[in-house]
Formats: sequence, C-alpha cells, structure tokens
Amino acid sequence: MKELSIQNLSCRAETNLILKGVNLTVHAGDCLALLGPNGHGKSTLLNTLMGSPHYQVVEGQALLDGEDILKLTPDQRSKRGMFLAFQNPPDVPGVITMDFFRSAINSHQDKPISLYNFYKETTKAYEQVGLNSNMASRTLNDGYSGGEKKRNEILQMLLLKPSLAFLDEIDSGLDVDALNLIAKVITDLRQQGTTFIIISHYDKLYDLIKPNRSAIIVDGRIALEGDFSLAKKVSEEGYSFLERDYHISIEKKEQTSIGTCAVKETVTK
Repeated sequence: MKELSIQNLSCRAETNLILKGVNLTVHAGDCLALLGPNGHGKSTLLNTLMGSPHYQVVEGQALLDGEDILKLTPDQRSKRGMFLAFQNPPDVPGVITMDFFRSAINSHQDKPISLYNFYKETTKAYEQVGLNSNMASRTLNDGYSGGEKKRNEILQMLLLKPSLAFLDEIDSGLDVDALNLIAKVITDLRQQGTTFIIISHYDKLYDLIKPNRSAIIVDGRIALEGDFSLAKKVSEEGYSFLERDYHISIEKKEQTSIGTCAVKETVTK
C-alpha cells in the first residue's frame, strides 16, 4: 500500500445518512488516531471501507493505490491487504478457531500453508497476544471473555499480515498487561510497514503507540486534522475546544442534502 484516498464519501444505514462527505488521505506508514464524539461516524467509516453490508454508499470514492475499493467485495478488499478488527467480535459457534485461521491464511496466498508453518506461526502469534494456544481447538470466540475476543482479533491480524489495518476500540475491555501486549504488536507491525487507522476513547493506547497523525470526525465529516498533539488535546480537554477555538459545533444536524464540503482545519506542531 502507498496511499488510501477517501474522497467525498457519504453513506447511510437504512434511511439515516451517517457519513456526509468524508475526505481523508492516509499514506503508507501512517498511524492515524481517528477521534470524534460517540455516534458521529468513526466506526461507520471503518466498516464502510471494509465493505459491511449494513451501510450503503451514496456518493464518493475510496482509492487504494488508485483502485476504488468501494467496488470490491469484502474478501477482495481483504486480499488487497486490508483488515478490520471488530469493536464487538461476534461468536461463531460451530467453527473451530484453528480451521478458521488456516482458511483465512490460505485465501490470501496462492499455495496453501503447510501444517508445520501454520502451527509455527499460530503458536508464536498466541504467545505475542498472551493467549493459550489450546484455544485454537475451541470454536471461534464462543465463550471467550471480552478481552480474549479483542486479543483474538489482534492474533488474526498477526497471521494475515495486512498492509492496512483498521482497529475499532481494540483496547476496550483490556487490562493493563493485555494493553501493553497489544501496543507492542501494533508497534512491531508498524516497523514492518503496516499502516493503521485506530479508534480509541482512551489516551493510554495512543500514548503507547504514538500515532503520527490525528483526525476528528464531527457529524459525519472530517472536521479537524493534526499530529499526535491533537489526540492529546482531546484527552485533556474533550471536544469542547472545537467550538471555542475553531467554531465547529459537535451537535449533529439534520442532513437534507449530500455533497456539502466539510469544515476542515489543519493543526500544525
């Protein structure tokens, strides 16, 4: 991946217009903290980019190295190197975790992974996220705690080695030790070239991974972009400074038309 260019992206869930002309460019190697009040479109953006059937694209493009991924199926997007760690990973009764992982890996490569390499990679990945490898014989997420489900999402990311990863509140429900493990995985993958867009409501994760960029979504639009200091400002002051300093209201408004330009400011160091 060299660049993800999101251009005037609008989408709806049923009759509710949620994204209202999102414009955002993410470059290879970026780690972007995606911020914003609850209900303003953060998770919707990531799910739309990954192809969730719950959202209907109304307008716009999302160009991954020049290709509009919005025209691709979710599995095609995954094969392009995209990955989404769910905010609420679903239970999948009847599907053995080991079988799911192996099928996922094989779908991303021309030649099936050997049994030896599969066990070698999964054993290492389980160690990296602090889970017992015996869990591979259990059904996927079934009976897992919230923290185990989140670690299992990161484990999948380690096995699939995406070039572009979306993490949706991956830190919620994690204790301090688990959070440190997850932060180390993210840092290691960044060093290997993975680009990240990460949603979190807690500054602890951002403090550990030090994103180089921040963007705030307000009412379905990118209202403000900046560096890591913008994420720190949000953690210290909340979102009240948006109206005080930039005259950006955080109250959602009824949308009667689409294609309206976003209010956008750039914060520099």
